[in-house]
Amino acid sequence: MTSLTQLPVTVHTTVSDLTENIGDALAIAHNWNQLAEQFQERYGKPPTHVVRAPGRVNIIGEHIDYALFGVLPAAIENELTIAVRATPDSDGVIVVDNTDPKYTKTSFSALKRENDEWDLAIDPEALRWESYVKAAYLGVLDRFFKQSSERPVGMEALFSSTIPAGSGVSSSAALIVASTLAFLVVNDKLSAITKGDLIGMSVGNEKRVGVNSGGMDQSASILSAPGHALYISFYPTLQSHPTPLPTSSRNPTAFVIANSLTVSNKAETGKSRYNLRVVETLVGAKVLSRILGVPTGLDERATYREVLARWWKKEGKEDSEDSLKEEIAALLRGGYLEKLKGKDNDGVLLEQMITMTGMNEDDFHRVFLSWVEEIWIIFQVEATHFQLYKRARHVFTEALRVLQFRDLCLEKSEDLPEKLGQLMNDSQESCSKLFECSCPELDNLTSLANSLGAYGSRLTGAGWGGCTVSLVKEEEVETFTRQLREQYGPFKKLSDEEFATACFATKPAEGACDLTTRFSVQTLSTRELYGERRMKAFDVRLFTERVQNQQRQNLIGSRVYKYKETF
Repeated sequence: MTSLTQLPVTVHTTVSDLTENIGDALAIAHNWNQLAEQFQERYGKPPTHVVRAPGRVNIIGEHIDYALFGVLPAAIENELTIAVRATPDSDGVIVVDNTDPKYTKTSFSALKRENDEWDLAIDPEALRWESYVKAAYLGVLDRFFKQSSERPVGMEALFSSTIPAGSGVSSSAALIVASTLAFLVVNDKLSAITKGDLIGMSVGNEKRVGVNSGGMDQSASILSAPGHALYISFYPTLQSHPTPLPTSSRNPTAFVIANSLTVSNKAETGKSRYNLRVVETLVGAKVLSRILGVPTGLDERATYREVLARWWKKEGKEDSEDSLKEEIAALLRGGYLEKLKGKDNDGVLLEQMITMTGMNEDDFHRVFLSWVEEIWIIFQVEATHFQLYKRARHVFTEALRVLQFRDLCLEKSEDLPEKLGQLMNDSQESCSKLFECSCPELDNLTSLANSLGAYGSRLTGAGWGGCTVSLVKEEEVETFTRQLREQYGPFKKLSDEEFATACFATKPAEGACDLTTRFSVQTLSTRELYGERRMKAFDVRLFTERVQNQQRQNLIGSRVYKYKETF
């Protein structure tokens, strides 16, 4: 079977290819028609492509990807779209604009230096929205135009997004993925890469703006399929496996994403939060390796997953994805993690932690407290006590919950939503009490969600703010979100438009793709959708009219009628 990462990047020629649901197709067509019209208004000509990349929600599996344990995200229906056209006669000038007025229009071009290195003057200390676009462009330039006489073409682009920024649903990853796609498309390089290549390029491009990512966000945005979560494993290599989420005509469910409206700035709080958790996790793995009697190199920052595999092999057993649940359960039963505790419940002091690793102070600081990862990422931490046991307990139990959730999705039991919801609740409890990456607002919002009838609710993303994800009966979504708005304090101040962005229902969506006419810029003929009619490129209004006619004729469901109100 061909791996998902080896498949070509998806290219569609009609909006209806994106979804089988006629109501969803109607909404997409309406939004993209508006984008195409605005593009023509601003640039004087229609776009030739629309590229898109969805946000993602991590259904379960928090703060375990950098321990190399698997996670279970899914693409959401909220997406970032870019209408583009190549401008071969512009001497390589890139012009980018945004439908959101707070992001200003700008232009730039790349400079190729004598050593064949491309320069776009990205300053990670003073990032603007176009910095992410430049980072994506630099990745394409380095891959295809570094040691080549071929010159990249210019581009006009108009960006639009329905992904709430800074809320833990990967708006920045979607921006990088879609921007990378746009530059590949206008330079006619899309067919030269696979989805796996696009993931690798996008991860590298994010590092150019100072974001050190393990690949989960990009994989979810690129590889996801409608109706499926994506089980992503990182050891021994990154692998992605679609996991069908259960559907039931008797009791269909949906995920509701709710933004706590509390923002955690990683750059400002990383030393006491995110970076500290990474260090506690890596140091804990070093200590656990000594407890289990498995070797690690002096300068090696081995992960918990790697230590577990070496221990299992030491026990004379073969480590694999199939045996992973058994391995984790055996480790938890053996009481090994308890040895990571300090003398009291306050954790361990720095001096104690150094002793537990068996390293001298200089080596410990060099390996764990002041190392530089790739570009611009310096892991510095601030703490008096380090919680090795709590973090380890979360990592291993969360990894087990991910596997249990994945396996349950393959079952067809009547109480499946309840079982999945309980795993989500257990995950939230662990994030709050053991990994301590929740916050009062997230705890309040998840508790409120459960009291209003959710099967389960948990934080999603790095935590300390951002969003929650709740599993809810589809028929109760409207009532559920209305009651959340009435009872969660920060929601009471929001306008209808603001609330629709802060709290919304979604189902797993398709990953990143390119919509292209593959025809002349002036006219196109798409007999499948439009019969013999001819129209300007990307005039998808004709498609929406056809959908509305089909809706009236076939009475295909109430959801479509809701979309009619937007016209």
